Amino acid sequence: MQNLLYALIQSLHNINAAVIAGIAAAALWQPDLRSKLATWVAVAWALQGLTGLSFGITTYAYERHLPDIHGIAVLALGIKVLCVVAGLTLALFYRKANLSEKQQVLVWRILLALGLVALASAAFLRWYS
Repeated sequence: MQNLLYALIQSLHNINAAVIAGIAAAALWQPDLRSKLATWVAVAWALQGLTGLSFGITTYAYERHLPDIHGIAVLALGIKVLCVVAGLTLALFYRKANLSEKQQVLVWRILLALGLVALASAAFLRWYS
């Protein structure tokens, strides 16, 4: 059952990471959708954080300890957490701010970069843990 939960969480986590990058890319090419996409990318970043947390919760529930990671894996996890916090914060800020076109493009480029960095960090977390 534990492996099934990990697989389901991993599937949601991976698909959601691709959704984050896709939403940010779409916003760069569809300026008229940016306001709606900001809400969706905020939801996606929150879900990313929750699915990431679910890995640790699942391990703790079954093994009574947190996942045993060290070195590069800890660094990669830290980067992923920072991406989630920054991405969610930036998406929520975007929804409330009155930004110029140039500022909007910058925010969406940063959101795209955060999504791609989080995706790349996942590979290091997986293979170095």
